[in-house]
Amino acid sequence: MGILITNDDGVNSSGIIAAKKAVEDLGNIDVVAPATQQSGIGHALTLFEPIRITATKLSDGSEAYSVSGTPTDALIIGIYEITDEKPDLVISGINIGENLGMSELTTSGTIGAAMEAAVNGVPALSVSLQVSRGDIKFHDGHVDLDFSHAQKIMRRVAKRILERGLPEGVDFLNLNIPSSPDSDRIKLTRLGTRMYRIHIQKRLDPRGRPYYWIDGDPVEDDKEGTDVHALKQESCATITPISLDCTADLNAMDGWMD
Repeated sequence: MGILITNDDGVNSSGIIAAKKAVEDLGNIDVVAPATQQSGIGHALTLFEPIRITATKLSDGSEAYSVSGTPTDALIIGIYEITDEKPDLVISGINIGENLGMSELTTSGTIGAAMEAAVNGVPALSVSLQVSRGDIKFHDGHVDLDFSHAQKIMRRVAKRILERGLPEGVDFLNLNIPSSPDSDRIKLTRLGTRMYRIHIQKRLDPRGRPYYWIDGDPVEDDKEGTDVHALKQESCATITPISLDCTADLNAMDGWMD
C-alpha cells in the first residue's frame, strides 16, 4: 500500500511526524508538505510563480519533500512527481487545531489537500486535533502536544480505508479528535454551520492609517448531530463523510428560471 502524507502546518510540524508514526507499518510512506505554515489557504493553487521541491529530513531522521507552495501544490507534486504510482491513501494532518463545520471546507488547507486528492481519484482523510491554546494553532515547527490518542484514532480510520475503501458516494473523510477525550468513540456526524464567529479588528498604523485583522471567536455549540456539537460538547472524535458534488437539488430550481 502507498500512503502519501501532507498537511498545511508545514513539513516540520509535529503533527506530520505523529501521522507518519501512526501508519508507518500500514504501507510505504511518502511525506510531501509545504515548506512553511499555510493554515487558512484553503484549496489554493500556485499558478503564477515556480514551485520548488527540496529533499529534507524530518526530526525523526526520515526523508521528506518540502514544497514551496500550498497544501494543494504539495499534494499534486506528491502524486504526479514524487510517487511512482498513485497512492492508495492520502492523509492530510495531523493538523494542530480542529477543522469543523461547512465554512472550513473552503478555508482549511488541511481539508483542501484532502479534497484535491479526492479530485484526483485517491481516497483521502483529513485529520485535525483540537487544542485548547490558540497561540499554537499557527505555529511553524515543533509543538509540545500529546498526539497519542489522535494517532490511535487516525490509525483505526486509515486502516479501515485501506482495507475496505471509501463507501459509495463518499469522496473523503474529515476526522476531528478532541484534546480531552472521554473515550475512544468515533461519532458519525454531519457538518455544523461554522467554527468561528467572524469579527474584524481595526487598528491604526503610526501614520494614522487604518489596517485590519480578520479574527473570530470560536463557536462552542451547534445542533445535535453536528461535528461542532459532538467534539465540543461530547468530547468524542467526529468523522464526517464528504462528497465533492456540491450541486443542490435541481428540482429546487423548478419555476425559478421561467
